Amino acid sequence: MSSELVVAAVQMTSVDDVTTNVAQMEELLKEAFKTAQPRFVSFPENCLYLRLKEGEKIEGLTLSHPAFARLSELAKHYNTYLHLGSIPLYLEGHLYNSSTLITPEGEVQPTYQKMHLFDIQLEGQEPIRESDVFRHGQTPHVIEIDGWKVGEAICYDVRFAELFSQYARREVDVILLPAAFLVKTGEAHWEILLRARAIENQSYVIAAAQGGTHTGLRGGTRETYGHSLIIDPWGAVVGQVEKRQPGVTISKFTRERIDSVRRQIPMKFHRRLPVG
Repeated sequence: MSSELVVAAVQMTSVDDVTTNVAQMEELLKEAFKTAQPRFVSFPENCLYLRLKEGEKIEGLTLSHPAFARLSELAKHYNTYLHLGSIPLYLEGHLYNSSTLITPEGEVQPTYQKMHLFDIQLEGQEPIRESDVFRHGQTPHVIEIDGWKVGEAICYDVRFAELFSQYARREVDVILLPAAFLVKTGEAHWEILLRARAIENQSYVIAAAQGGTHTGLRGGTRETYGHSLIIDPWGAVVGQVEKRQPGVTISKFTRERIDSVRRQIPMKFHRRLPVG
């Protein structure tokens, strides 16, 4: 079990083409490894494919897609874990918005399927119904990275504190929240929600985001908020990509920081309500 973990949050401006997005991921990995040796690299929601024309059929992937072979090579080359924040993945005949982990040995592992799908209608905007495309995930999921327990969530999940209560009781060290936030909701809610999740769980948070103007190869455009963040267990921002464009932020996590916060405010001994 390692006492430190160096992580990178990668911000992308993905489009509706897998090959183009893999090339962008390669360039951003090069950038990340110019100045550090992150053991864990977090990519955003929709990193491999982002639908940009409303109503267009989602290009669902299977694990036999050539993109996974290339990303496996990159994980082995850099000796790092690659976490694909979400991809449209077929599992057992159903399409999920799914996180996928690629190990330093190149093994590809589907992990968490997004539980809370984004079905909303903001004033003055067209409705968005993610559940028209994807099946709901059913369970929280924890992965282990060199002895660090990492709880997974995706984008809209951030608004549902009961999910993170599950992770708090499992004493996760890190929470992943890859996202593709709208600009309107990002400006109002993004940072405050992420810092709240870090504070209430006394865990690090990695929130790799889509950011910028996305122009589709098949038409259509979209704006996402960006502002990828890394937050420590006290709620302090320790890494960020400030602009709405591709970029990388890197941080070193320490067990000492987690232990210090949990000693000062021992929340685990004060919980009164059961988790349903």
